[in-house]
Amino acid sequence: MKILITGAKGFVGKNLTEALKNIRDGKDKTHPSLSIEEIYCYDIDSTAEELETACANADFVFNLAGVNRPQNPEEFMQGNFEFASTLLETLKKHNNKCPVMVSSSIQATCIGRYDSDYGRSKKAGEELVFSYAQETGAKILVYRFPNLFGKWCRPNYNSAVATFCNNIANDLPITVNDRNVQLELLYIDDLVDEMMACLEGNEHRCSFDGIETVLCDDGKYCAAPITHKVTLGEIVDLLYAFHEQPTTLTMPEIPHNSFAKKLYSTYLSYLPKEKASFPLKMNVDARGSFTELLRTEKCGQFSVNISKPGITKGQHWHNTKWEFFIVVSGKGLIQQRKIGSAEVLNFEVSGDKIEAVHMLPGYTHNIINLSDTEDLVTVMWANECFDPKKPDTFFEVVE
Repeated sequence: MKILITGAKGFVGKNLTEALKNIRDGKDKTHPSLSIEEIYCYDIDSTAEELETACANADFVFNLAGVNRPQNPEEFMQGNFEFASTLLETLKKHNNKCPVMVSSSIQATCIGRYDSDYGRSKKAGEELVFSYAQETGAKILVYRFPNLFGKWCRPNYNSAVATFCNNIANDLPITVNDRNVQLELLYIDDLVDEMMACLEGNEHRCSFDGIETVLCDDGKYCAAPITHKVTLGEIVDLLYAFHEQPTTLTMPEIPHNSFAKKLYSTYLSYLPKEKASFPLKMNVDARGSFTELLRTEKCGQFSVNISKPGITKGQHWHNTKWEFFIVVSGKGLIQQRKIGSAEVLNFEVSGDKIEAVHMLPGYTHNIINLSDTEDLVTVMWANECFDPKKPDTFFEVVE
């Protein structure tokens, strides 16, 4: 399959291009039905000859080219209508009736605050491609995008999320006039997944009830099925929690496919080099060190313990707290004894055979470095974060 992408250097175009390259080069094997032979990347600095070649040979066209913030309002129509006209005329010239995906905008509804020069130019572009479909019989897929976000989105341009992520990541101020304003947001990876569905003939159809998307099998338009409706206040609160994570070590809850998970990935893509790493507080003494790595809101905390040769650590028990001890380097012995019992459970552990050992509630336990020369390195997970006001930790030697 030969694919033409217009606006290939833009936010959506760049993400789509890289995704298609991964399929073409055999790095992404999650789309076995797709075989990518050629990717024609067209942008504002491309030549007319390049457009001619691509339109003559393409098996699918993603028209992502457009103007968002021109200096003059009339440039909306030039960028969003006139180029689409040129593209379609060039396809007709070469009698190429391949499918064409068109990126429009929810502003093309021209309802309320969306009644603008930009919205009208997008609406004109839609009508143009629908007329083209009637004339040629070509398959047309028109997507009215809501607000988009994700890696590589340009800040201080037309995305509040990109601007907030960039500014908060770089300790710059942000302005929020109304925390209650709600945005409908589409994550770039979800959009790229939908574009792959287009190539496979599995696009999602929709109609519109005002500005609301209504998924339906016979819709005139198309839509990515997963979007998120979030207020500006919720976005900002999450971003500041991400910003504080290196200090608090607390990871906010980020469930699978949640907005928070996608926003965190987006936020991290704006971090400057000096913030890509951060120091951790090591509690060091003659026995070695103990360092807290990460806290979670609902799933406990992670730490790493380093024991010097011959050292025994632990010798305590918990009522409710339980842990995993995972030795990743060195050789050691973990011992556990049920309170009130004389029986000792022994577990020999080694970085040569990594395994997890439960520290059982109601059992006093320790960990002994059996080496005379090598440190013992243990990754630990506890089911609850340490609370100094209620530590649930009681000294008692194992034997």
